[in-house]
Amino acid sequence: MNNTSMGQRIATLRKEKGMTQAELAEKMGVTDKAVSKWERDLSCPDISVLPHLAELFGITVDQLMGSGTSVPKTTKSDFSRIIPLILKAMPVAMGVAVTVLSAMKKIAMTDAVSLLGIGLACAGLSLLQKQE
Repeated sequence: MNNTSMGQRIATLRKEKGMTQAELAEKMGVTDKAVSKWERDLSCPDISVLPHLAELFGITVDQLMGSGTSVPKTTKSDFSRIIPLILKAMPVAMGVAVTVLSAMKKIAMTDAVSLLGIGLACAGLSLLQKQE
């Protein structure tokens, strides 16, 4: 249900629970016309009733809103691929920054040395990383 509207999610979840619009409306304390409007995306449930609606369906409010199921989880392997790239890009970025700022006469010598030091440290760390 990742790319569905809230109305489509409500309709799908209601049907999965074997409820009619009238039954859901009764449990929520609204009219069946309100539920019909939710499912047709003509209106949305009031924010104050979202926790109760999610509880009826046995899901979280995030899942009901469509964000709980579509947010990718970051894994350790994601970081293990990104960090070496960052360590390789930093020396280049620092070198370019120092070159441009020096040409524009917008950087002090001590700041330039600090930036180049950061770049060199990243280059050293990159070389120490295990190569796969």
